Amino acid sequence: MTYVDGFVAAVPTTNRDRYREHAQQAAQLFKEYGALSVVECWGADVPQGKLTSFPMAVQCKEDETVVFSWVTWADKAAHDEAWAKMMKDPRMGPEANPMPFDGKRMIYGSFQQIVQA
Repeated sequence: MTYVDGFVAAVPTTNRDRYREHAQQAAQLFKEYGALSVVECWGADVPQGKLTSFPMAVQCKEDETVVFSWVTWADKAAHDEAWAKMMKDPRMGPEANPMPFDGKRMIYGSFQQIVQA
């Protein structure tokens, strides 16, 4: 059953091009290690909520844009094997591909797909 890593982050709007480069480098690694697909989305219409919202979840500031991304894997075993290898790969380190955003405010999780239409 397909397994999905999901990510939401607040990126300084002026860092859009840097973020795209960062995401493209990461996507190449994900694919090299077996990801089926990698999708990166730049916020276009992401409303601020009153109780909850994407901007609230990542403490998005006025000069930042919310990004939403996901990586799909064949199954949890493929995911776990790939992540174990990627965490040892120096190309994943901040020296090789520094994050152009505050990683402490990124939210992420892994999910088992239950519906696809």
